[in-house]
This record gives sequence, structure tokens and C-alpha cells, in this order.
Amino acid sequence: QVQLVESGGGVVQPGGSLRLSCAASGIRFSIYAVGWYRQAPGKQREWVASITVSTNTNYADSVKGRFTISKDNAKNTVYLQMNSLKPEDTAVYYCYAVLPATTRDYWGQGTQVTVSS
Repeated sequence: QVQLVESGGGVVQPGGSLRLSCAASGIRFSIYAVGWYRQAPGKQREWVASITVSTNTNYADSVKGRFTISKDNAKNTVYLQMNSLKPEDTAVYYCYAVLPATTRDYWGQGTQVTVSS
């Protein structure tokens, strides 16, 4: 059974930082492209960042320069370091994994990030 479990969400003041983690079981992140989406209340789910099997990274324009995605294949974990957080970053953050050249994908249950003073 495949599970992706996010952690690290919480409440932070504007300008603060958080690091999200997503640990996988049942699959090997080393052969999956992995990344993060987020969904704010009343809005559609928005892609945030991704990292390929060869560790190439991509970011949404809204987070470029502030967020960093990385993964540790030995720990089967992907991270999202979020700096200079803004109120508009408030959302539920979901990690995902997709097997390249297939439609096989897996999702976590989400972790809430709230940026508020």
C-alpha cells in the first residue's frame, strides 16, 4: 500500500519560514517525479514546485526565489523549504508523486499552512 504523509505545516507570521516534509512508503522516490500543490479556501488547486528523477527543479512564479524543493532518496522524503512567507501562501499543501511516462500518481492527505500576524 502506497502512502505519502506530509508534515511540518503550522501557523507562521509573514516573513517567517516553514519546512514541509513528505515521507513515502510503498514506492521509491528515486524513480518518481515528486512535488507540491496547494489549495487555498475557495480557490483551485495550484501547482507549487516539482523535482524530477534527475533532480531538476521547477517552481511556480509566485514562489520562485522564496521556496526550495529537495528530496532525500535514502529517506524517501521530499521537502519544501518556504521562506519569506506571505499571507497569500496560506493553503493546504499536498505532496504528490508521479511515475514518469505513466498516469500512475499518488497524493498525500495535505498539511495546513497559515501565514498570519
